[in-house]
Amino acid sequence: MRWNPDTPLSDLFENFFRSHSNERMERKHYDCSPSTNILEKDDSFELHMAVPGVKKEDVKIDLEKNVLSISSEKKAEKTEEVEGKYSRREFLYGTFCRSFTLPETINVDKIKADLKDGILKVILPKKEETRITKEIKIA
Repeated sequence: MRWNPDTPLSDLFENFFRSHSNERMERKHYDCSPSTNILEKDDSFELHMAVPGVKKEDVKIDLEKNVLSISSEKKAEKTEEVEGKYSRREFLYGTFCRSFTLPETINVDKIKADLKDGILKVILPKKEETRITKEIKIA
């Protein structure tokens, strides 16, 4: 059996057999891909992305051609000295980037975004001629 040092089990062994130094935890770079829901409505798509603890100043949304990219970089913040020594630190800081190819039916001039309670909501309005709601009368 081969040993893979990048498994959760390796962290467990490291905690048991090494000192309680936080060096490894602080050096480790954490990347994640936030969970995202996409909701289709009659007049728009809504993209809901879970980004707990991320401030709106840390989020960047770009549109190049028909690709919407959402990214964030969160650096470790300076904290006050606390009495005692941490035996484990799990507050994570890192980056993410998600890209979505938009259909041509999106009105890119009217895209809006809002961040509230850890959920980034991006509204992608449909062009007027592509809306799906239409009532058809029976003759």
